[in-house]
Amino acid sequence: HPLASFFHLFFRVGAILVYLLCEILSSSFIACMVTIILLLSCDFWTVKNITGRLMVGLRWWNQVDDDGKSHWVFESRKGKKPSSDAESRIFWLALIVCPIIWVIFAFSTLFSFKIKWLAVVIMGVVLQGANLYGYVRCKVGGRTNLKSMATNYIGRQFFRQVRSLFIYLLVHLKIHTC
Repeated sequence: HPLASFFHLFFRVGAILVYLLCEILSSSFIACMVTIILLLSCDFWTVKNITGRLMVGLRWWNQVDDDGKSHWVFESRKGKKPSSDAESRIFWLALIVCPIIWVIFAFSTLFSFKIKWLAVVIMGVVLQGANLYGYVRCKVGGRTNLKSMATNYIGRQFFRQVRSLFIYLLVHLKIHTC
C-alpha cells in the first residue's frame, strides 16, 4: 500500500515541517496554527481509520453505550500477515518517533517562553499520542494492562542487570578466602 504509506508520513512530517519553518515562511501565527492543526487532524483520522488497518492490520475506536459509559475497542487482524515488513516498520517508526518529537517541541516552547505555540504543540502531543496509545493497545491486546506489562519489563531488566553485575564481580574480582 504505497499510497497509505505516503499519507501516513505526509501529514505527520508536514505538520512537523510547518511548525519548524512557520516563522520563516509566514508572519501570520493564525495561518500557521490552523495549517498545523489541520495537518494533525488529517493525520489522526488517516492513521486511525486507514493506514493502521491497511499497513499493520490493527484498528481501534471509542464507543459510548446507552448508559453514557465509554468503551475502548481494539481489533487485530488475526491469521493474516500485514502487507509487508517495510510497511510495518514505516508505520511503527512514524507512530513512535513523531509523538516524541512533539514532546520535545513542548519542552522547547516552555523553556523558550513561546507560550503562544504551546496549544499547537499540545494538540500534536495529544492527537499523535492517542494514536500511539490506541495502536500499542491493539498490538499487545486490548485486555493487557500496560502498567503491569511495563512493570514486568522493568523488573526483568533490573534482574538482568543485577545478574550481570554479580557475574562481573565473580569473574573480575578475586575473592580470597582464608
